[in-house]
Amino acid sequence: MYFGVDYYPEHWVYPYGGTPEHPEACWDEDIALMREAGFNAVRMGEFTWGLCEREDGKFDFDWLRRAMDRLHQAGIKVILATPTAAPPIWLTRKHPEILPLDENLLTKHAGTRRAICLSSDAFWEYSKRIVTAMAKALGDHPALIAWQIDNAIGGNFTEESFNEDSREEWHFWLQAKYETIERLNERLGLRHWGQVVNNWDEVPMPLRAPTMHNPALALDWRRFCSDTMVQYIKMQVDLLHELTPERPVTTNLKPLIHRFDHFDLAEVLDFISAESAAVIRAKSAEAACEIDMLRSLKKTGVRTPDGKTGFWVIEHKAGNVSWQDVNSLVRPGIIRMFTYQLISRGADAILFFRWRQPRIGTEQFHGAVMSHRLRKENRVFREISQLGEEIKLLAPVLKGTQVVSEVAILYTHDNEWALQQPNQPNRHFRLRDHIQLIYTALHDRDLRVDFVRPTDDLSQYRLVFAPSLFLLAGGEADRLKLYVQNGGTLVGTFNSGLVDEYHMAPDTGYPHDLIDLFGLEVVEFDTLPPNAENHLTFKGAFQTSHLHPARLWCDIIEPHGCQILATYSKDFYAGKPAVTLNEFGLGKAIYIGTQSHQNFYYDLVVWLRQLCNLHSLLKVPDTVEVSLRQKEGVKVFFLLNHQSSPVRLQFYKPMHDYLTGSALTGNYDLPPHGVLVLGEQPSDKT
Repeated sequence: MYFGVDYYPEHWVYPYGGTPEHPEACWDEDIALMREAGFNAVRMGEFTWGLCEREDGKFDFDWLRRAMDRLHQAGIKVILATPTAAPPIWLTRKHPEILPLDENLLTKHAGTRRAICLSSDAFWEYSKRIVTAMAKALGDHPALIAWQIDNAIGGNFTEESFNEDSREEWHFWLQAKYETIERLNERLGLRHWGQVVNNWDEVPMPLRAPTMHNPALALDWRRFCSDTMVQYIKMQVDLLHELTPERPVTTNLKPLIHRFDHFDLAEVLDFISAESAAVIRAKSAEAACEIDMLRSLKKTGVRTPDGKTGFWVIEHKAGNVSWQDVNSLVRPGIIRMFTYQLISRGADAILFFRWRQPRIGTEQFHGAVMSHRLRKENRVFREISQLGEEIKLLAPVLKGTQVVSEVAILYTHDNEWALQQPNQPNRHFRLRDHIQLIYTALHDRDLRVDFVRPTDDLSQYRLVFAPSLFLLAGGEADRLKLYVQNGGTLVGTFNSGLVDEYHMAPDTGYPHDLIDLFGLEVVEFDTLPPNAENHLTFKGAFQTSHLHPARLWCDIIEPHGCQILATYSKDFYAGKPAVTLNEFGLGKAIYIGTQSHQNFYYDLVVWLRQLCNLHSLLKVPDTVEVSLRQKEGVKVFFLLNHQSSPVRLQFYKPMHDYLTGSALTGNYDLPPHGVLVLGEQPSDKT
């Protein structure tokens, strides 16, 4: 297992480190301490374009090679990033068309990272040139094990750019999709407000306008921007595959960024790498949801440096961040706990951001393994060094293990983009909040979850949630019906099937193409303000422990043969179905016509666990997070205490503690933010 750190040697040369006689002298001290911490990998290079090409066409990679040489001598491997996230000042002065324009056609200026328009022909050509030069100069270095493309895609709001190059590419993209102007006018519904076009050049970009743009056009714009970004990354991937075919390629993905399609991007990468800011999260389920979503992006065709099939975390926060209003210190034990949460959910490499706090630049006070003063007595360094020792012990145990899920949550970026268009029935509804309610209930009841698209193979899952599939594209309904018909259990919810992939509302009723699956029709829907609620009355088949409200949205349902599990308790639709179950083929389709509070979803999961024969991993208190990695004959359990107080555990059979080598039985007090890594059998049988 790789365990490492993000390193920026360019920040640690004289006068910021070293001496006039030996400007790079502190690199050796850095590397010696990295080895002491147990690090065997670093990521570097993502912001070095202006240093590697100080002038147009004059390349200098010698300093970067010297840093890699030192790392190699110490047995530390390198993930090298292409530096296209931060074009040099001279390039934007020479080609100002590279700078992005916002929706007001105002320029976002240079002097920072990501001052780029991804549709710019000039930017593409210079990107190809620097990537090619870097690959030819350093691609054969013995320390190099993988490439990272660019940096933090989707994190700086430049995926949308309204430049002239963008306008031209936008029209090419539309022409390829619709082929004729007549078809474009028809599919986008441009006759509404009389905005029909007569040629491709007339199709507007969604610039700031007196009122909202046609939602179908705005949705296509989001798709176009996503495709542009994916193609830009693919261009770099293809170059590196050609020049350094033995080196796999990845990029660091920020959790839950919705400005591009993560699934599409995963298809062009060899493996997924994630960023994690889990240490600043208050709730374990939120951090777990983010990492499970990223882990789920690529399940087949994975090629990592060590040949495994998992995913990497190459930017895990080593301390406080610098971008909140209040950037509090991370308390002792938190980094260790969340590192184990990442490993428990399938991470096969952990790299911390960053090695040292920089003395210069915008991240001077961002937390790091080391402070500005290089001292191994540093609290964070000691904690991470302990982690390094533990991971050495665990690496043989975890080799070949993976996360196996029996539950899936359906998610598409198309659907989320459609829900972000103006004039929604309820602007207070947020898909991510809705998903989090469901995920938290599954997480807190120790059920493992994948995120999938409706077009993916669902047959391996006993239970699938389909939260608010507002946009239901052609063919997706058939895949869901096939899953249920073959014995699966599907849970659908309100706000589903209201539009198709062209953002056109159906004339066949709601939920579009799923009426027969759920055995019902939504004849009306009542949306509620945040301070209003209805209530649910439950039938005998669905036992509840609380009085549950109906919030934000209430589907008024006409049953067509479905079993009614709960009804609304007031308003003119009192007594109408709110939660239903329908037998369909060999499986079951459950429909929930409203959003409730967290306790409802806890009760729902308890009921579904029995209905689908799903079992908890271990019997522990609800406050303890339990995860499992497994392979044939081996199960490795992770128990995490996210509380600031100890939790009493009771083991009814002996468990092997992989970190201490001891056997646990009977009562055990898991300390605040404590971690256990356990096996069912003694270590000699693993």
